[in-house]
Amino acid sequence: MADPSQQLKTITFLIETAPRIGSKLTEVTASSAGARTQEQVRQRNLSEVLRRVHRDGMVSRAALGRSTGLNRSTIMDLTAELAAAGLVREGVPVGRGQAGRPSIVVMPEQGTLYGLAFDVAVDRLVAARVGLGGRVLERREAVRARAGVDLGDVVGVLAAFGRELVAGAGPDALCVGVGASYCGMIRRADGMVRYGPQLGWVDQAFGAELAAGLGLGLAVEVGNEAHLGAIAEHVRGVGSGVGDLIYLHGDVGVGGGIIVGGELLDGDGGYGCELGHMLVNPFDGRPCLCGSRGCLEAEVGEEALLEYAGRSGELVGREGIRAVVGLAGAGDDRARDAVDRVGDWLGVGVVNLINLFNPALVVFGGMLRDVYPGVAACVRARIDAHVLPVSREPVRLAVTALGDDTTLAGAAELAFARLLDDPLRTLAALRRPVPSRVRG
Repeated sequence: MADPSQQLKTITFLIETAPRIGSKLTEVTASSAGARTQEQVRQRNLSEVLRRVHRDGMVSRAALGRSTGLNRSTIMDLTAELAAAGLVREGVPVGRGQAGRPSIVVMPEQGTLYGLAFDVAVDRLVAARVGLGGRVLERREAVRARAGVDLGDVVGVLAAFGRELVAGAGPDALCVGVGASYCGMIRRADGMVRYGPQLGWVDQAFGAELAAGLGLGLAVEVGNEAHLGAIAEHVRGVGSGVGDLIYLHGDVGVGGGIIVGGELLDGDGGYGCELGHMLVNPFDGRPCLCGSRGCLEAEVGEEALLEYAGRSGELVGREGIRAVVGLAGAGDDRARDAVDRVGDWLGVGVVNLINLFNPALVVFGGMLRDVYPGVAACVRARIDAHVLPVSREPVRLAVTALGDDTTLAGAAELAFARLLDDPLRTLAALRRPVPSRVRG
């Protein structure tokens, strides 16, 4: 049996030393938390600096300091670290003609770091190698037949294009990500096309199949075309610097993307902002592929415009749209009536969106880029008649600055997203050699 006096001494020792032990533990914990916080701040700053260089293409250290609020020495340290990792280059600007010592400029390493971007529209397939900074370095394009569920054909064409683009990049270049735009509703987690009504795609494993076909060991990040178009216009298009905008994309149907406070509004599962299925004509609306009637895309899409103009079966696709718009401008009465009719319903949709979201900018892309100049007066008349004055006065309407490549540019942003979020760790993981299998 233990000696009671010895037990008392042990208890007394523990009571006396416990506060000191607790204090040391608290100090160690606080120190670790501080180190973690400092590292997190550094990672965020590296991400923000690289993101701005990627967006602007070439930017001075001074401008980076002004835009980020970081001091000169911190910017110097961050850009030096990014340069040492091979993410950016630094240099002296040439031919600026400014007095005094010029500020060092920072540029993305677009020649050696690139993403693969794919765009699947109803009637075309596009693939591109895009350098860090957003410049298209090389591209491929093919016609897509409107032939129903064609997952195998689409993946076959795009995977072949992707392999060619990777081979053309050279052995010293590194693919940092793969992004794809598809004209349908996409499950974010795995790139599954849940619903692509125009050609009947339902639960098609597009992302996984394309990743397997490319054979790069990289996941393919897939997004809805209009969502990605909104991101592209916000990052490097007509909406650059605009925190709240709406992007309307016309293909055969109509899709939409909404940026609120600089962030994409995409809903709980990524299926939000199906603006083409907003009800605009509930009484005698045209049938829509979704099963409803009077949806925005049913009233302003390709089929509606061509039918109103009496050109169904004769014209098709973007060339058909452009032909009808051209005829309307040349004085063809039926074409003019068709364009005005579509423009009026488009105006109804835009009115609802402005009243709901109070955007600073509404952007028209895809085939709507061709339609909008001919219907601008109809759309503006609806806005003047039905939008609340405080929201109506500041809003701007514009066509995409990125042309037919808006959704491709959005896919490229998807390809770079992981690198921009955490530059150094992502790059280290990509450069880490894949261990070979041990044969038994």
